This record gives sequence, structure tokens and C-alpha cells, in this order.
Amino acid sequence: MMEVRGFMSSLVAGGMAGMCVDLTLFPLDTVKTRLQSQQGFYKAGGFRGIYAGIPSAAIGSFPNAALFFVTYECTKSVLGPLLSTKEAPLIHMFAASLGEMVACIIRVPTEVVKQRSQACPTLGTQQVLIETIKQEIPFAVVQFPLWEFLKALWSWKQNHAVDSWQSAVCGAFAGGFAAAVTTPLDLVKTRIMLAKKGTTTASGKVLPVLSHIWKTQGISGLFSGIGPRVTYISLGGFIFLGTYDKIHKVLL
Repeated sequence: MMEVRGFMSSLVAGGMAGMCVDLTLFPLDTVKTRLQSQQGFYKAGGFRGIYAGIPSAAIGSFPNAALFFVTYECTKSVLGPLLSTKEAPLIHMFAASLGEMVACIIRVPTEVVKQRSQACPTLGTQQVLIETIKQEIPFAVVQFPLWEFLKALWSWKQNHAVDSWQSAVCGAFAGGFAAAVTTPLDLVKTRIMLAKKGTTTASGKVLPVLSHIWKTQGISGLFSGIGPRVTYISLGGFIFLGTYDKIHKVLL
């Protein structure tokens, strides 16, 4: 089981890392959200007010990231000794998924306020919870096992544990790859969140929304906003996971 010191280190390091990445890269997230808006980039606000919604992000980022990492590290510490090294990716997938679900307690209200400020949508919190879980868990399932694998590979190559900057580089690659492959899911979440009440999109069904985008906009439509998303999450992965690794090591 995780010791009290390890628990507090994960809590503080996760919270600080979350605040750093959310406040630093908020404008890119706003641009990505508006690019994915069904009403179009400029009608959704263009480059005006790209810091709209930042108060909610600032308030929610610390507890959101703190809850994620505490859950992630606790789950790894409990399951790690029970399974073999070969099964480590499964542990990381499960731990990341569980972490995202717990973090949604904070993330969902924050996400509602933030996206309403960014592009004026109208959607209930319960539906945002469902859409956030649908999008975040697949992302975490790709990002965190890949991050852990890249760190382990780099450690093996240099015959000692990775430094914090190396962990940050691994985080950037893992985040960028996960961001690219899950862009269609993120697009659907954004479209549903921004949809007007009573429309087909607002019903929250993923496959019909994906099908409609495919038929009307093709493959390029499914990957709308991929540039800002990959840039945002690659930079975010570098700052977030590098900061977490550094603070966590210092506190331990």
C-alpha cells in the first residue's frame, strides 16, 4: 500500500502539475474547442477572448490532477505486487482509467463552465459527465501505458532511472500520440457539449454524430482541430508529467 508520504507527494505534485499545464496552455485549448464547434471557428468567437473560462480552469485544475495522480499511484501500488512485469501495461491502463473516473468529480463541473465560456453551449452536467468519461478514458488508456513504457525503455537504455526532463519528453510523445488517435472522440464530445437542445447531436449518441461528420466532412472532418489538440497535449504532456515527476521526486 502507498505510504502517507507517497500519498501526499502524489497529491501535491499532481495538483501543481495540473495548475501549471492548464494555466499555461489554456489559449490553445480554447482555439481547439472553437475549431471543433459546429457553428464554425469565427462564429464561436475566433481569437477573441481566448482566456474566457480560465477562472473555472484555475479553480478546478489542482484538485482534478491531484485526485487523478493519487488514484493512479495508489492503484499501481496495490496491484503492482500482485501481477508480473509483463502485465504492467494492464495495471497502468486500469489505474489511469480509474484515475480519470475519480477526477471527473472535479473535472465535469469545471468542463461545463469552461466550454460554456469558450463557445456558449447549453448542456446539462450529467450529460457532460458521460461524454467526458467516454473521451477521457480511451485517451488515458493510450497515454499512460505508453508514458510508462517509454520511461522504462529509456531507463533500460541508459542503465539508470530517467531524469525529470526525460520523463517530460516521454510525456510529450505519449500525449501527442494519444491526442492524435482520440481526436474523433474529442470532436464528438465537443459537438455534443456545444449542441443546441432538441437537436440530434444533443442526444449524446456517439456513433450517429461520428457518422454524420464522416458523411458531411469526410476523414478531415473527423480530425478537425487535430493540430491544436496534438500541440496542446504534447506540450501539456511535457509540462504536466515532467512537473509531476520533478515535484514528486523532490517531495519524496
